[in-house]
Amino acid sequence: MIWGLAGILLVVLVLPFLLRRVEHNLEAFLLVMGVLSVTIAGVWSPHLVREAFLDPIRIQHPIVEAVLLAGLLFQFFRDTIRHRIMRCVNIVGPRLFFFLVVVVLGLVSSVITAIIAALVLAEVVTVLRLNKQTEARLVIVTCFSIGLGAALTPVGEPLATIAIAKLKGVPYEAGFWFLFEKLGVYIISGILALGLLAMTFHASGASAAGSLREDRPETFADIFIRSGKVYFFVMALVFLGAGFEPLIDAYIIQMPSPALYWINMISAIVDNATLTAAELGPKMELKQIQAVLMGLILSGGMLIPGNIPNIIAAGKLRIGSRQWAALGVPLGLVLMVVYHVVLFVLT
Repeated sequence: MIWGLAGILLVVLVLPFLLRRVEHNLEAFLLVMGVLSVTIAGVWSPHLVREAFLDPIRIQHPIVEAVLLAGLLFQFFRDTIRHRIMRCVNIVGPRLFFFLVVVVLGLVSSVITAIIAALVLAEVVTVLRLNKQTEARLVIVTCFSIGLGAALTPVGEPLATIAIAKLKGVPYEAGFWFLFEKLGVYIISGILALGLLAMTFHASGASAAGSLREDRPETFADIFIRSGKVYFFVMALVFLGAGFEPLIDAYIIQMPSPALYWINMISAIVDNATLTAAELGPKMELKQIQAVLMGLILSGGMLIPGNIPNIIAAGKLRIGSRQWAALGVPLGLVLMVVYHVVLFVLT
């Protein structure tokens, strides 16, 4: 069983970069891999099926509803939104605007949720009409920032909600601001650093055909299709998380803090909320909790399936797996190394 799950993990990591058909149909591919992992692990149950169908539309974190509603709102108010964005760019200049996009969306994602922040990001990038390379870099760096910022409060993303729920009893008595208090200095510093990185991007313009979005007005059909793709993407992550649980229980949760930190790079393809639920517990020392959460948060930006903001932004702006990984993987590794030094060497 373990070898079978390890094989699926390898396939999920490699195949999207080798086959364009897989890359262009990532939702269906991950759903098939999720079903296979659950089958190999032998963890099928009515409860799991119900979770897979309901998780994308839960009231606590209504992912699909938010994507659909925001898409409709942007459709009705697109001209006003675009006018305001371009006015802001003209006032502050493109490089400072890049900084503000990364930092502001990263910080407010803890309040407006990572989903809405990703949708705002996609709309901002659509308006900018820069060259594809610059746009892709801005999207990826901002998604790293959103992934960091959304973990500051339980409102931002499921990872934070689950972490607070797991630690609400003794000895931590975790409340609404627990993660902000314990991780805030690391997260906010990272968001600011990502903002400074974005300021180095070359702000050259491009024709509509040279930017990430096609020169075609989005239709209501596009909005509903995108919402459906997000639904199946999240369903796939639920199955993958459940299928990989035996692998997690057997090898991962027994590891010391630095090893936990690095092994949680599997968050790049496995739902980080599932990993949080499996690994986190009140018997852990604070250093272990920080290691688990920072490892999950940082690596979630490396590949498209790693985080809901990545999925939404990449799908809406048609960013492929290879294009994402070209920046996401090295940036994620650099961040992991820097935070390893901060967490385990300097403190």
